[in-house]
Amino acid sequence: MSPSSLESQIAEHPETEHSELHDHDSSANLALSSSDFSALEERVARTVNLVKSERHARAAAEQHAESLHAQLSEQQTIVKNLQEEIRALNAEREQVRQRVDRLLSQLDALEV
Repeated sequence: MSPSSLESQIAEHPETEHSELHDHDSSANLALSSSDFSALEERVARTVNLVKSERHARAAAEQHAESLHAQLSEQQTIVKNLQEEIRALNAEREQVRQRVDRLLSQLDALEV
């Protein structure tokens, strides 16, 4: 029963019925309040557990992100070193190609 409908019933009844109704409604409100309080207590407990769970998940995600960041830094260093090595090998290959071309030119000159 909503509080507004309860108030309208109290206003309609004479004073003698008011005290009976008030006594009956007080016990009903007490029982209702107890069940409401239990439901609220359960919701608060679920909320606390959810917050704990989310904090734990966030901490785990932050640790994972830090780990990935460290791995990324390592990989970037490795990539940079490999790129430098590729440049050096390409330069060396070009020098070898030029030397081979010179040797081939010298061999061609001998055959003529």
